[in-house]
Amino acid sequence: MKYKKWSLKEKLEILSCAEEIGVVSACRKYSLSTGTFYNWKRKYENHGEAGLKVTYDDRSKELKQAEEENKVLRKLLCDKEVELEIQRELLKKKFGTSDPKKI
Repeated sequence: MKYKKWSLKEKLEILSCAEEIGVVSACRKYSLSTGTFYNWKRKYENHGEAGLKVTYDDRSKELKQAEEENKVLRKLLCDKEVELEIQRELLKKKFGTSDPKKI
């Protein structure tokens, strides 16, 4: 089953409609569960309109996958840089220079 994503305007409309015609009637009218309605109501009472703002992620699946791959590649690059720095330090201690061409 595909879930509907409600906008802030729609959520506010449903909350105001529920005050006029009742919670159960408004939930039936908009095909909304009462649990969802009461969650919205609680968030609205605690945080105002900011509590009802859409928080789901709009990024596409491909973008998420690319960002995850980018994070992994950055970590690998960072690890390689640390490894090279350690090798340079060891060469400096052993031969007095960090330039491998002078060895």
